[in-house]
Amino acid sequence: MTDYVTTTDGTELFYKDWGPRNAQPIVFHHGWPLSSDEWDPQLMYFLSQGFRVVAHDRRGHGRSSQTELGTDMDTYAADVTTLVERLDLSGAVHIGHSTGGGEATRYVARAKPGRVAKAVLVGAIPPVMLKSDKNPGGLPIEVFDGYRQALAANRAQLYLDVAKGPFYGFNRPGAPVHEGTIRNWWRQGMMGAIKPHYDCIKVWSETDFTDDLKRIGVPVLVMHGDDDQVVPIHDSALLTVKLLKQGELKVYKGYPHGMLATNADELNADILAFIRK
Repeated sequence: MTDYVTTTDGTELFYKDWGPRNAQPIVFHHGWPLSSDEWDPQLMYFLSQGFRVVAHDRRGHGRSSQTELGTDMDTYAADVTTLVERLDLSGAVHIGHSTGGGEATRYVARAKPGRVAKAVLVGAIPPVMLKSDKNPGGLPIEVFDGYRQALAANRAQLYLDVAKGPFYGFNRPGAPVHEGTIRNWWRQGMMGAIKPHYDCIKVWSETDFTDDLKRIGVPVLVMHGDDDQVVPIHDSALLTVKLLKQGELKVYKGYPHGMLATNADELNADILAFIRK
């Protein structure tokens, strides 16, 4: 089924909840500026494997309320808590991509005992993306200011440029370009609202997840492409796995940020193996 859950501040969150209600749930957290539709290949695959799959549109994204309220990682995680409690999900696997990897990290670090069994972070933003004295390997503020300027000037063009360029690695020589994938990324981005998308750039570039990663006690699979042009691996996955109590790193040679779409079969199989072991 698809439905909405209302948060304490009145925001309506759209979500999908498919599969047997007594099966182990997998909760999916999408990236910026997308929607739960990002997970189409994973939703269908894990349904076929007998799981219950749940995916929501983050506030300001997709079919959820286009509110400017709560554009911060604490609220995003609280929204997940609202959804999890509404559906009474226990023993769930939380899988997050990119910004959704940050959301999953913060939620899992604060989740009530028994709610989470494992987590998977794919091309995820933790520990922190912005360059600083504490994080010298990060990206300079000018990179994120560039995103903000381009979004405010012509959001539709920015989303087209990102999708046909660095996100899926379609800008690499010889890369097979999938026109439908580009259009689907653009469609999802344009469903959301410009103000929360603009504000979310600060959230995904400046939020520090170091303490969250240290608090997580469940097993976590960290998956990252070494040709990720959006979230460079050296300042994300390679640092993240060192902060986790039970972290496992899997690096994909030559794979892009959007490898969940371009290489879905391989990643789905690896996630399934991690869940089942």
